[in-house]
Amino acid sequence: MTAPIPRDIPDLPALPGMTALLPSPVPARAVVAPARRPLAAVFRLLTALAAVTGVTIHLALGSPLRVLGYFTVQSAILLALIMLLSARRAWTARHPLPGALTGAVLLYTAISGLVYHLLLADAATPFTMIDTATASPAAWHTAAHHLLHTAVPAAAVVDWLFLTAPGHLHLRQAPNWLLYPLVYLVISFARGELLLPGTPGRYLYPFLDVEVHGYKGVLGNALLLGLSFYVLAVLLVALDHARPNPVRHRSKTGFRLQPPVG
Repeated sequence: MTAPIPRDIPDLPALPGMTALLPSPVPARAVVAPARRPLAAVFRLLTALAAVTGVTIHLALGSPLRVLGYFTVQSAILLALIMLLSARRAWTARHPLPGALTGAVLLYTAISGLVYHLLLADAATPFTMIDTATASPAAWHTAAHHLLHTAVPAAAVVDWLFLTAPGHLHLRQAPNWLLYPLVYLVISFARGELLLPGTPGRYLYPFLDVEVHGYKGVLGNALLLGLSFYVLAVLLVALDHARPNPVRHRSKTGFRLQPPVG
């Protein structure tokens, strides 16, 4: 028979010259570097080119100061910059931009497209910007509208769904994304107060027109739109965590790793 194992076994003394190893999680980017993605880079360059083209046409056809005041134009410029940076990172096999930044620009671009098609381009809504009494707009003007309100938002969504790894958007980022629309609202009020009543383009969007709706009505419109924007941001975050990874990388060891893609 063997002797019973004692219940209390003293700890062995630490060996001199050796430090204790603490467990620490290692992110995928520390194990596998992202690969070059020329297809994603080219697509993002084309998206940036479409945004710049739409903005350029509007600047050529209208007053630059007034054109640059539109939320759509500002969001298109931001998207073009982000797409150029993301294209460079994808081409040079660098890590992607932070999700807080790309998610905000994606939200603003989606807002531009949805507000235009649901409120501004529909003659049945009280906030329509379609004037049926005037002649149809020029072909260049129509092309610029379709670029900034349809093609560019659709390209941004395609890039997010099929060329970007999921899980980078978080719910805690959504309130910060709404700071820019809030600042835009304040600037719109300040701009309207600086311009004389009756000045063309005093308020760039019908739902922000204080002359027609008053401050009470405009603030009500802004509140409803703000809540809608927050719901849209939450939906983007939820979909970002539910969608599959469009790009998977298999390492040489046989384990399937999913490093961030640029």
